[in-house]
Amino acid sequence: MGKKMSKRQEIEDSLRRAFEPTALEVVDDTESHRGHAGFTEGVESHFNVMIRSRKFEGLNRLSRHRAIHTALGPELISRIHALALDVDV
Repeated sequence: MGKKMSKRQEIEDSLRRAFEPTALEVVDDTESHRGHAGFTEGVESHFNVMIRSRKFEGLNRLSRHRAIHTALGPELISRIHALALDVDV
């Protein structure tokens, strides 16, 4: 069996497939939350995402965030404690 893909990589791959972004950065920010709710040693749980895509054109902020959650899917979303989004065209 191969090595399990990181959540960070799963997020990045899902967003690339769904939005064909012109810019995408997915940062695992888990370590900065040590001692806070949702932190578990060795588990990726907090992420910052910056994404730019023409597919967000004409969508308001809430619709853009919903589109990202849909693209990631309920299974992956359920394994993330915090997801900070910076979404634009």
